[in-house]
Amino acid sequence: MRFPVVVGVDGSEGSLRALDWAAAEAARTRLPLRVVHASLWEHYEGLRPPADPQVPGEQLLAEHLVASARDRVRDLSPEVSVVADVQPEDPVATLVRESHEASLVVLGSRGRGRIAGMLLGSVGLALAGRSHCPVVVIPARQPGTPATPGSVVVGISDATGPSAAAVFALTQAASRHGELTAVRAWRRPAHALLSHPPLPGSSSSAYRRQAEEHLEEVLKALETLEARKKQDSQEAHDDGSGAVVIHRSVAQGPAHQVLIEAAETAELLVVGARRAGGWHGLQLGPVNHAVLHYSPCPVAIVPDTYQG
Repeated sequence: MRFPVVVGVDGSEGSLRALDWAAAEAARTRLPLRVVHASLWEHYEGLRPPADPQVPGEQLLAEHLVASARDRVRDLSPEVSVVADVQPEDPVATLVRESHEASLVVLGSRGRGRIAGMLLGSVGLALAGRSHCPVVVIPARQPGTPATPGSVVVGISDATGPSAAAVFALTQAASRHGELTAVRAWRRPAHALLSHPPLPGSSSSAYRRQAEEHLEEVLKALETLEARKKQDSQEAHDDGSGAVVIHRSVAQGPAHQVLIEAAETAELLVVGARRAGGWHGLQLGPVNHAVLHYSPCPVAIVPDTYQG
């Protein structure tokens, strides 16, 4: 069973951007689209008399909002199967629950109300840290530089093998008939204390070479894994995707800065997040926070437990 693309809407300009992106994603991947509006409006009814005593005023507004969103999708992508739903509960709890049976969850980086001026709203940050599937956050501003069609950027971590984020990024690039840029940031440590035998010498070139070798090993394993998946899956021959050109990028500097610069002309930036265990959700580190706040393009946060 192929799970739908889920998009959270609240009537803001940011959620309209998210809706349009999600509709395009559903059309490209041939997935259904589920539009969800969640609000705790039922806790605040009674503060003002509703127009219809049988139907709370906020409920009428919510139903109108999702109906308008559904109509917008049908105009933009008539081939997409779309359903819309109103949930009278906390938005984060609703979208986390939806993430159990979603291919990905999409939302805008800004919401309504007094926090709308923030670059990243509380719902987006909380969902990114608790979702069971990839979360795509659409930036509030238009990119300064036009994106290269089909361009996907992924951050390569210290993990020895291909991460869930790398696999997701490769799939995204294939569905866009585009190219993937795998980015490995490196920094010369202030003190040469490494978790492995020390490198001969202490020049910066040695650390760069180590980053290049690690990136090559990860991508070789990723390409092998993808080749096996294509061989085993009949659907891989029917989705129109072909071999993806993978570019290597090794750059010195803080990982968040390197990734944001690499994503300047990308359609999508992909980063991973580790499951903390128990009820703690995902560990969103400083790199995740930085790209969610400052990326010039949509950002996908992919849990390390995600299997697609």
